Order: sequence, then C-alpha cells, then structure tokens
Amino acid sequence: MFLSEVEPQIRREREREQVAPRARGHSSIPGSVRWTSDVSVRDWSLWFGELVVFSVCSGGPSRRAAMGFYGTLKLIFYKMKRKLDHGPDGRPFPSGKKHCKGSGYLSPASLAQATPTTFGDLRLANGHSAQRRRVTSGPPPSGLQDWLLTFQTWSGPERLLALDELIDRCETSQVKHMMQVIEPQFQRDFISLLPKELALYVLTFLAPRDLLQAAQTCRYWRILAEDNLLWREKCREEGISERVHRRDCEQPGADISPWKSAYIRQHRIETNWRRGDDREPSVLKGHDDHVITCLQFSGDLIVSGSDDNTLKVWSAITGKCLRTLMGHTGGVWCSQMAVATVISGSTDRTLRVWDAESGKCVHTLYGHTSTVRCMHLHGNRVVSGSRDTTLRVWDVSTGRCEHVLTGHVAAVRCVQYDGRRVVSGGYDYMVKVWDPETEVCLHTLQGHTNRVYSLQFDGVFVVSGSLDTSIRVWDAETGGCVHTLTGHQSLTSGMELRDHILVSGNADSTVRVWDIRSGQCLHTLQGPNKHQSAVTCLQFCRGLVLSSSDDGTVKLWDLRTGAWLRDVVVLQSRGSGGVVWRIRASDTRLVCAAGSRNGTEETKLLVLDFDLDEKKEAVDIN
Repeated sequence: MFLSEVEPQIRREREREQVAPRARGHSSIPGSVRWTSDVSVRDWSLWFGELVVFSVCSGGPSRRAAMGFYGTLKLIFYKMKRKLDHGPDGRPFPSGKKHCKGSGYLSPASLAQATPTTFGDLRLANGHSAQRRRVTSGPPPSGLQDWLLTFQTWSGPERLLALDELIDRCETSQVKHMMQVIEPQFQRDFISLLPKELALYVLTFLAPRDLLQAAQTCRYWRILAEDNLLWREKCREEGISERVHRRDCEQPGADISPWKSAYIRQHRIETNWRRGDDREPSVLKGHDDHVITCLQFSGDLIVSGSDDNTLKVWSAITGKCLRTLMGHTGGVWCSQMAVATVISGSTDRTLRVWDAESGKCVHTLYGHTSTVRCMHLHGNRVVSGSRDTTLRVWDVSTGRCEHVLTGHVAAVRCVQYDGRRVVSGGYDYMVKVWDPETEVCLHTLQGHTNRVYSLQFDGVFVVSGSLDTSIRVWDAETGGCVHTLTGHQSLTSGMELRDHILVSGNADSTVRVWDIRSGQCLHTLQGPNKHQSAVTCLQFCRGLVLSSSDDGTVKLWDLRTGAWLRDVVVLQSRGSGGVVWRIRASDTRLVCAAGSRNGTEETKLLVLDFDLDEKKEAVDIN
C-alpha cells in the first residue's frame, strides 16, 4: 500500500537472485567504511518507529517520509531473509530450512519470536526494543559515532547501498537478530492509537481497493473501513450519484455501508462495460422491415419511432412491446422523451404529445407546413424545427404554440434549447441564436459553406457540424467564431458535448475527441479496429465513448486515451448491409436500433444490461 517507492528495487533483487547467486564481494560505498557492528541498525529502526506515528498525525512531507520508512524496512527485511535462505556460496538451502552457525538447520518456526501484534501503548513498544538493546553487552566499538554521523550525511540510495553491504558482512546469527528487531516495526497498529476521527481522516487518503484490503486486517480496521461517510466521499470522488446510492440503501439485509455497496456496484458495472460478459442482449422485434428513425430511453421505458408512421413503447426489463402509439399519417422523423411523456414529429407536419404509460395521444400540435425534422425538449417546452424554414415553441402541457421563429431561408435541420436561448442550424448554411420570448434572432453565425446537420449548445458555446467537413465553435453571447475544428473528411452527422470535451462522429468512419477551449483534437478514434463505414450515432459518459456505424457494429472507446476497448455489438450481417442506426445509453444499459437497407438484417432493438449480478459476492477492485 505504502511501498511503491521500493517495490521496483525489490523486484530487481528478485530477478537478480533468479539469474545467478549474488557474488560476495566488496563494493564501492560512500565513505569506504569498514562494517563491524549491527548496533546502528537497531537505532535506525527505533527512530523510524517513532517517525511513523508522528508522520500520520502531522501529515504532509512526514507522511511521505513514513512511506519511505516502510519501504526501506521492507527492502532491508527482504535482503535479510534472502541471506538466511542462502548458504555462503549463494545457493539456496532446501525449502523450509535456514542455516545457522553451530546449530545446523533451523525451521521457520524457530525463527519466530514473541512480538506484539498490536501496540496499544507506544511505551510498551519502546520498552520491548530497549530490552533488545541489552542483548549486546559492553561499550560500543570505537568509531561508531563517527560512522553514524557519516551515515546521516548520505542520500537515501546511498544508505540503502550501505545497509545492503552491512547485511552481506553479517553472520547468520546477526542477521537473525536484526530481523527480530525490525519485524515488530511492521506490526505496529498506529491506526488504533489515533482518535477515530483522525484515523478516518488518514483512511481517506487510501484508494478504494486499499480500503478493502485494510478491512481484512483486524476487527477495528474493518469497523473503520466500513464507515459510511468514508465511502460517501469515495463515491463523490467517482461521481456516483445519490440515485444509485438510494437504490443500494433500499436493498434488504445489507450488512455493509450503503455507500460502499453503491461503490462496489458501480465498479462492477464499469467492469462489465469495459470487459463485457457472457450475457446475450435482449432482442426486441418490431416495425417489421422499416427503418427506426429515432430512439429514446428513460428509466425502464424505451420508445422507438419509425418511418412506418408509429412509435412503440418497450419495457427495458422484460423486452416486451407495451403499446404501439398510432395516429401519425406520415413517417416519424424525430422524438423527445421526459419520464413518461413522449413528443414526436412527423412528415405529416404535426407534433404529437403522448402518455407512454397509457398510450394515449394527449395533444396534436398543428402549425408547421412541412415535415417536422427536429425538436428539443426542455422542461415543459419543446422547440421544433421544420422544412418549412420556421421554428415553433410549444407548451407541452397545453399543446399551445407560444412563439414562431422565422429567419432561415431553407429547411431547419437541427435545434438546441436550454430554456433561455434557442440555437438552430439549417440547410441555408447558417446557425442562428434566438431569444424565444421576443422571437428575435440575436446572432446569425455565418462561416459554414454547406448545410449544417448537427448542433450542441451548453449555454456558453455553440458547436455546429456541417457537410463542409468542418466543425465550428461559436461564442453564444457575441456570435463570434472561436475555433474552426478541421480534420474530418466528410459530414459530421452527430456530436456530444460534456463540459469542454466534444466528441464528433463523421461519415468518414472516424470519431474525434476535441477540447473546445483550445480547439485541439485530443484523439482520433481509428486504427485497425476503427469503423469501416459512416458513423451514425454517438454517446459518451463516465470516460467511455460509444459509436455506432453503417458497418453494423457498436464500438467502445476510452475517452481519456482514445484507445479502442472492444466491439459491444456486432450484427450477423456486418459488412453486408447490417446497420446500427441509433444508440442510447444509461449508466447500466445500452439500447441499439438495428436493421438493414437490403433485407439482410431484420429491424430490431438490442438491449444490453451491464448492471451487476446481484448474486455475486466476490469483491475485486483493481
């Protein structure tokens, strides 16, 4: 846990031991001191023993010193055990036996001494060590103090080298004595010496996997490591939501911290996302051989819209079609969903508001004079864009059109609405920023040289993707172009924006990750495992990017590194007509709308559940 500084040195020692017995010779060491006594080793261990408790209480550099202390002791202890395990010629003794002058072979049990496993009082530990000091009788050898002063002037690596040489020159009985002095230092339970609040504070610096290991140490450590507030902090650091925590609190018979349970559950979910499991996806068949044009997912309900004029409501749990929403007289091209309210737009020039629970059409919204091509829902309002060049702002609860925004001179292809501003992109190559209350166009963002197909808006920046292959980042307040993102070779069909990170999918079969503050492309998600055809849809959250494609696959990427992780979905007709049109993802599920344009793959939804297996009890956080 605290030994990362010296683990590489220990590994090198072990590798050197496996290659050949160590040569017993004199090395060049600082000061060219002759090694004559092991008294100094006892003194150093005593001093470091006091340091560990002080370091925990004081924090900062002292804590790092304590880590170095345990690392140094571990390295020294390993060297001494290696010496006891080998004879004078460097060859190992028979398994389970140690050599000692004048006494033949010693069993491992004979080396164990009565050492305290828990030091409830530091004075007891110091008294124990003081008793060991009296083992060596008589005055200290001449020159010892000078040598100790010299030792203190050396650097850490030089001290380790000196200790290494000291151990090599000691007889087996002396090495055994040093082990008896040093071993109790590993057994000091300094956590139990601290007030509970301070002990919990110390544990907050541990990674979750280290907390799980600490819980196996003793009963008191387990009590500390199960602290609910401690695990709540770990969940906060990982962005685990209160909703996930509430679910774990509701589980009957839980005997561990609810926040710890939430953390372990989330870890297992992420492991399932990244590595996959053997569970087959649920297959939801519907819409015959028609194209699924839009897909929404909320809670345990999935809503798919198709060019067959219908929408279908599915259970994500059972996979059953709960109801079919019929009423449109033309293909459904766009939809939005909030809880159980569904809004759909169609080529029949209307919008419809549905209750997904009952299947009833609550309102039919008339006003557009051509296909409703896009919409965005925020709160109780939905903004729709049409091929009639206008945008309309509707009250979902009443079905009334509150505002009409006019100004585009070609079809409106995409729209974003944050409750305060409306942003629209059209086939007239323009992006417009509107005040919906006054119906005034605040800015016309000009710069694209072809149709605008995709938009993202976070309240500060507008990001637009165009058939001209570029992506532009605009300041929503001033209307100025902040960055022009170049690199894609074709139409940017979809984008996702979180904070300042933008992920774009393109018809050139690549996915790119951008920082919109700097305008830099952080990653291009391609390589030997890249998509073989146009990217159709994107989702990203919690450090993962999901992309679907005309090549019949859904791929998972690491947002931070840009590395391909795995193919989550591969259609049987991959490469011969199978297409994944749309994807939607939550923390625990992925829903894919798939089919084909040539009859090689039937139209269907695939539902993959990455939630943990509730029956699993093993905990493995790596």
